[in-house]
Amino acid sequence: MDAPVLSWLVNRSLLLPLDSAPHLDLLGTKASCLQLAATRNVNIILQHYNFSGKLTNRHSGDEGMGLVRSAFAIISCIIILENLLVLLAVLRCLRGRRWVYSCIASITLSDLLAGVAYLCNLCLSGSTTFQLSPQLWFLREGILFIALAASTFSLLVTAVERYSAMVRPIAENEASKTLRLRGLIVSCWLLALVIGLLPLLGWNCLCDFQACSVLLPLYSKDYILFSVVMFSIILLGIVGLYISIFHLVQASSRQSSSRHGRPFILCWSPLFVLLLLDVFCQTGACTHLHSLDWTLALALLNSGVNPVIYSLRSVEVRRAVGSLLCCCCVRAGLCRPGSCLVISDINSGSSTESSLRYRDSFRGSVAWNARPRAPLSSNSSMMSNLPSL
Repeated sequence: MDAPVLSWLVNRSLLLPLDSAPHLDLLGTKASCLQLAATRNVNIILQHYNFSGKLTNRHSGDEGMGLVRSAFAIISCIIILENLLVLLAVLRCLRGRRWVYSCIASITLSDLLAGVAYLCNLCLSGSTTFQLSPQLWFLREGILFIALAASTFSLLVTAVERYSAMVRPIAENEASKTLRLRGLIVSCWLLALVIGLLPLLGWNCLCDFQACSVLLPLYSKDYILFSVVMFSIILLGIVGLYISIFHLVQASSRQSSSRHGRPFILCWSPLFVLLLLDVFCQTGACTHLHSLDWTLALALLNSGVNPVIYSLRSVEVRRAVGSLLCCCCVRAGLCRPGSCLVISDINSGSSTESSLRYRDSFRGSVAWNARPRAPLSSNSSMMSNLPSL
């Protein structure tokens, strides 16, 4: 670590060398360490970073925003605005429509939260990290875990609902399905909130230095392992569902299913791999584990791609976004009143011709050449808005 930065930290807090007698006396037991941290006689965050070796690997470029972090911050703001625009358009124009829009809103909200979490992480990183209380540190990191959990759960719900819509012989009533799905989404968000805040609620390694992560020095390795394994199992389930959907479509017609479920896995996999290496690596032996910056930035790109995959592929969503932008232009005096689509015009269109064929061809493949195709229920009319692998 550069001398000026280290000097600033030493002046601000008591930095105890790991091999010194005072360190063994003051921080040798968890109880005494927690007591010192509670009275703020020692900066516990600084002690954890020191023990993990992250202070040794810090450079002057790690302090402040810098050029690279400023670029990431700008990208984060763009992703936040992108998802906010889609979310407002869906809630304004399509909230009372089909169940799929509840899934789209949930995924968009999780991506919006991921952008906010990454931006907060950038602004509160560097030397600012050591001015935070442990509670604020856990909240800073926990928001990102909440966004990841909510996004993963939303993708799972979307995959399950799409699979059930294809194989269920009788379509469920749209109103009851939408109500049931919204209740399920709220439950998923509550569960994501609990999972992300578990370290703040007590599942952490404060003053238990040997049990701590190198990349996230106040997080317990057990918690990181639990999170990565849980998310990986869910992602494997999502992949399995979309593979089943793909085979059902292929078995019933010659159409191919677009493979848009991959970006989430491709963007988040490097972060999962890095965290697993962190879990199984001994403290002090993992000199190659320094920072999550680039893997987090790659994961953030998923939040910028999702609105295109899950939302903007739908004509109805594109019309809703265009209507929202047009209304903003009218209020700003840039457009003439009456030049925008009204909500009834947005809902009158359908962008699902290709998706109609999926379910229809699957259920009616036996009699495809024997009789004309029957009208489809509205339950299957939004299939093209959902991704497939």
